[in-house]
Amino acid sequence: MGAVEAALGAARAAGRPSLVGYLTGGIRAGWTGLLAAIIDAGADAVEIGLPFSDPMLDGPVIQRASEAALARGASPARILAELRAAGPWRVPLIAMSYANLAYRPGLPAYCAGLAAAGFSGTIVPDLPAAEADGYLAAAGRAGLDATLMVTPATPAAQRRVIAARTRGFLYVMSVMATTGTTAEHQDPSRWAVAAEACAAGGGRPVLIGFGISTPARAAAAVRHADGVIVASALMRRVLDGATAAEVGRAVGELRTAIDGARP
Repeated sequence: MGAVEAALGAARAAGRPSLVGYLTGGIRAGWTGLLAAIIDAGADAVEIGLPFSDPMLDGPVIQRASEAALARGASPARILAELRAAGPWRVPLIAMSYANLAYRPGLPAYCAGLAAAGFSGTIVPDLPAAEADGYLAAAGRAGLDATLMVTPATPAAQRRVIAARTRGFLYVMSVMATTGTTAEHQDPSRWAVAAEACAAGGGRPVLIGFGISTPARAAAAVRHADGVIVASALMRRVLDGATAAEVGRAVGELRTAIDGARP
């Protein structure tokens, strides 16, 4: 069992919902201070987005964040170096990147580089699970939890296969849309797929992401799953100039909401 699965599994065993935050690496000077604030405010793990010029699964907010980071000269090598310099970190870090960034140096080198920088997990959202054998093997050799994703449209049989292969947790996209989508979240019954995924989760924690934009939505989501991933809502604040303390307060509000959602 890797560090991501251990941390989220321990939270589940304690009856506590997991909160995974997100931060685009290199978004601004001193960005690792934002990471520290997210952790100190109660995140159980943090996704670090490695900025990419064509983030097809991301909505406008994270696209803007990637553009801002790239304009500052952010690169995977630079982000990993800055994380090494500022670490170690007391919760697991999960690299969120696109297949282009993973395959360009070669999967073994990519995964080994993440592990050397202090990452415990990896997510490549545009890599189909059916084509992920080499990636999963390379991540496993590097000691990384490679997390796979399912959507509301994933057939039940395929969902079971993906749930058996994922490591760390099963990532459930709440909608068939890009990150930051909120319109379809007015009706919590749309999260029913997460409840089904929990039953077929292979024993690993099941977390919901995409459109978890407010503490109230986060609280509703954890009634169906083991936790939530919050990305665009935090990055919107960062892009608007929020300080590390302000970002930390936003994470604290999410933490309070999900902790109060369980009986």
